[in-house]
Amino acid sequence: MKVLNLQCGQQHSFEGWFGSEDDFQTQLQRGLVECPMCADKSVVKMPSAPRLNFGAHAPRSLNAVSEQASTAASTSAIAPVSEAELSTSLSTVTDHPAHHGPSAEQQAAFLNAVRHVLANTEDVGDRFANQARAMHYGDAEPRSIRGQATQREAVELIEEGIDVMALPVPAALKETLQ
Repeated sequence: MKVLNLQCGQQHSFEGWFGSEDDFQTQLQRGLVECPMCADKSVVKMPSAPRLNFGAHAPRSLNAVSEQASTAASTSAIAPVSEAELSTSLSTVTDHPAHHGPSAEQQAAFLNAVRHVLANTEDVGDRFANQARAMHYGDAEPRSIRGQATQREAVELIEEGIDVMALPVPAALKETLQ
């Protein structure tokens, strides 16, 4: 099994699991690989470092790296680096220069927020504008709803003093992932 770091044209980073490099290339050519955030099919493979498991060696913590940097810095007569400065430096060095999109943590937080909204609202489909108006004017029981509205309907709702918010639902949440 190959786990590849992928990125779409919108700079969303994600993992893809494939049986082999040939499987990835075949699926990519057939248009089967798409971003789980935006469904963009212009996906590229990003460079990644393999993880080699040698058993007994434990990974070094940021404190160990900081201590090593401080020791090296003090022996060469340069002021020691604080852990916060080192962390900032390390993140600057390890960031891919072309990566300007949301971080993996930001993407995960967004997906969790959208999942929460989907789980705690009623889908009224294309009846959204009518249902929102009915609740606003007291003709229907207030509840949390979601659905589709045209841009014109959304503007009209806002002009009537009805709070609405556009929420893009990523393709990955519209159907079950395999």
